Amino acid sequence: MASRREEPQRRYLAAVLRHVSFDGWSVRALKHAARDLGEEVEAVRQALPGGASEWVGAFIKAADQDMLGALAQQDLESLKIRERIALAVRLRIEAVAPHREAVRRGIAVHALPFNAAHAFRSLYGTVDAIWAGIGDSSTDFNFYTKRVLLAGVYSSTLLYWLDDHSDGYVDTWSFLNRRIENVMGIQKVRGRVDGLAKRMSKLASRGARLSPWRRRPA
Repeated sequence: MASRREEPQRRYLAAVLRHVSFDGWSVRALKHAARDLGEEVEAVRQALPGGASEWVGAFIKAADQDMLGALAQQDLESLKIRERIALAVRLRIEAVAPHREAVRRGIAVHALPFNAAHAFRSLYGTVDAIWAGIGDSSTDFNFYTKRVLLAGVYSSTLLYWLDDHSDGYVDTWSFLNRRIENVMGIQKVRGRVDGLAKRMSKLASRGARLSPWRRRPA
């Protein structure tokens, strides 16, 4: 459930998303959103003053919340862990399915070197939400190992989905199931994953430096 602070952010985000496909995560998209809402552009800008990277992060967080809401309606107790993971990743992708171009452009924003920390934290937030949503309660070092593995599964599946034109994205869900099967043998890659997990545990506790807006001509 969105907090009182997040409620206006989500309203502004919904307005901005209607223009991201054409204008990207840019000031121009904010101007169009403000016009649609009948508000000053500065009011929209100040909802998330950190710039494009913060707006992309808000988009990601909103989709995570939508995924958790959808998961709460599922009978998870009847599913195996790998089935829960597949379901959660599918619901997370379906949460952004109406905004595929916004996802593509958001990945481009977070791929910029100065947005790396923020991108990492957003990815961590998504995989952490998935594990929490399916009922994982681990608190030992395996907590981070699981999130590193899922980050690889989720990221590769999301990228596959961006170029998937099959009916109902059936090719993406098949790809997802194969990726989950590939990573279930965690002991085969444990040494490498543990190193990444240590890095994730450190970065997850740090603040992210937000990027300025990518300026576009009005």
